[in-house]
Amino acid sequence: MKMKKHMLAAAVLAAALSPLASVAPAQPVAGIAYASPAAETQASDAFSVDFKKGCPALFEASDGWTNGNPFNVFWHKSNVTFEDGLMQLIIDNDDQQSQVPYSGGEFRSKQFYGYGRYEVSMKAMKNDGVVSSFFTYTGPSDSNPWDEIDVEVLGKDTTKVQFNYFRNGQGGHEHMYDLGFDASEDFHTYAFEWHKDKIIWFVDGKEAYRIEGANMPVTKGKIMMNAWAGKNVDAWLKAFDDSNLPIMAEYQWVKYTPSED
Repeated sequence: MKMKKHMLAAAVLAAALSPLASVAPAQPVAGIAYASPAAETQASDAFSVDFKKGCPALFEASDGWTNGNPFNVFWHKSNVTFEDGLMQLIIDNDDQQSQVPYSGGEFRSKQFYGYGRYEVSMKAMKNDGVVSSFFTYTGPSDSNPWDEIDVEVLGKDTTKVQFNYFRNGQGGHEHMYDLGFDASEDFHTYAFEWHKDKIIWFVDGKEAYRIEGANMPVTKGKIMMNAWAGKNVDAWLKAFDDSNLPIMAEYQWVKYTPSED
């Protein structure tokens, strides 16, 4: 699900009722280098972060903006918390600004990562109108083409997970996978392997879906997680139910292992 994190293309906005990715913020983070080709990886890029240790130095919370439609939340770093050995990304009412009615939590890597295996342990939110996510993203906010790979649990039906990717702003690759469990009841591992000619998604270590071809993402992206409520996408997410706020997605750990292709 970045943060996110940027200007949406006009064509995407026009398709507001279609499934959308976990897109990133309109503001790049100062002092961070722009991305490079996904093939430029090295062994030292690898990391494993356990949120039992609190906020890791490799990541930061998004703070101080909203992405615009279809995001109906304003990112606040206070919506990213570390308690009981877990990270919480929180959706709540927002009285700190007047642009949108709700606040959301987003957590992103400071650096960009390329081909390899991406893994997270996540417990999703069960609530109409929301998304719990794990994804890679780069785009206009980084002066790059929009490349993205997504794992998204839609709160309207947490027995399924949606996989998707974007290459240079072109999406439309959504695949809904039946989990065989309720993703809001416990932690499960979600992963994907990004190669130059394919993307393979996994759930609890088992291959769930793969897509192959020449039009895969090619630009390094930031690793992101977020919790957000939608607007104008009721056909996709259902109307947002704000009767149970605050609500949260929780994360135990995140890991990246680079590959050479």
